[in-house]
Amino acid sequence: MNICAPQLADLPPSCGFAAPTLRRQRVLAVGVIGPGRVGSALLDQLRAAQPRLARDSGLELKLCGVVASKRMWLDCDDTELNGRHGGAQIWRPNDLDAFAEHVRGDDGRHALLIDCSANDEVAAHYPRWLAAGLHVVTPNKLAGSGPLPRWRAIRAACASGARFRYEATVCAGLPVVQTLRDLLDTGDELLAVDGMFSGTLAWLCNRHDGRQPFSALVREAHALGYTEPDPRDDLSGLDVARKLVILAREAGWLLSLEDVDLEGLVPPALAALSRDGFMQQLDALDAPMAAKLAEARAAGGVLRHVAQLDRHGRASVRLQVLPATHAFAHTRLTDNIVQFSTRRYCDNPLIVQGPGAGSEVTAAGVFTDLLRIAESLEARA
Repeated sequence: MNICAPQLADLPPSCGFAAPTLRRQRVLAVGVIGPGRVGSALLDQLRAAQPRLARDSGLELKLCGVVASKRMWLDCDDTELNGRHGGAQIWRPNDLDAFAEHVRGDDGRHALLIDCSANDEVAAHYPRWLAAGLHVVTPNKLAGSGPLPRWRAIRAACASGARFRYEATVCAGLPVVQTLRDLLDTGDELLAVDGMFSGTLAWLCNRHDGRQPFSALVREAHALGYTEPDPRDDLSGLDVARKLVILAREAGWLLSLEDVDLEGLVPPALAALSRDGFMQQLDALDAPMAAKLAEARAAGGVLRHVAQLDRHGRASVRLQVLPATHAFAHTRLTDNIVQFSTRRYCDNPLIVQGPGAGSEVTAAGVFTDLLRIAESLEARA
């Protein structure tokens, strides 16, 4: 199992939350899975916000444990979970079921698990956790875009009263899923969703102006950390397709990844190579991308990587030539942008735009989901 791969030193200096001075009205037990970049940023945000939440909202966030790839830390072993390293810190072998039981406790408290991993095995536990009454929040796209039977099982498990929230699976901290949900819940009719869901591909399209080869831009983005370790994970468009499937399911279309008309930027010959082999042959992308740029300029438009869902549930992800007047022609560098066309917003679509990647904004999206769940909780003795 590979939830994430942090070393002990990667855990934040203190995972414990500051003890508030006022009497709490509501207590929410929290367990965090995956203390990588997003998980660690989240722990820092929760710890910093705890005094304010206790004072202004009467909410106590009780961190009960943290799970990494092979180890877990529980508050029963270390009440502060203060991140002491090496042999000084008490840890146990990773056991997700035992971890979930510990966070849930046996006192009838409200309990929530946050999965900041990108691990399919963790997502497979969601139905069981939700059925047991544990709320689940995640930026992990593998649940919302994975096999339909599992997605249905997750939905069915929420009948227990547990909440499943996943705003950060689409465009990190931007309110995309909630905006769509609000439109539909208030009786609006979805006509289309168009979006640029990849900060990496947005950056590449914005920078691809013919002054340097496309391969040079990919290498630059890779060096800056904008791409995944293997840039093909971005260039394939698969991650974008996952986000589109999540939105499609939210809108009531039971799509799978195989239903998305996906055109990636990596030809089959390069897709079959090792990562190092691909990086060595990046120049093979230059001619086709130069041709696409020329096509866009001849039409007086721009190149953008766009995901689309229409009112009939047809989904596509591909590089497109858009007119220079299009809203997507004026995005900034790594911005994500989503355009909702609805019965209410038909002449002037509703647009959500902003940073769609980064550990801090992704963690903030997860935090927002946690707070939405906490708002609905009743005080328990």
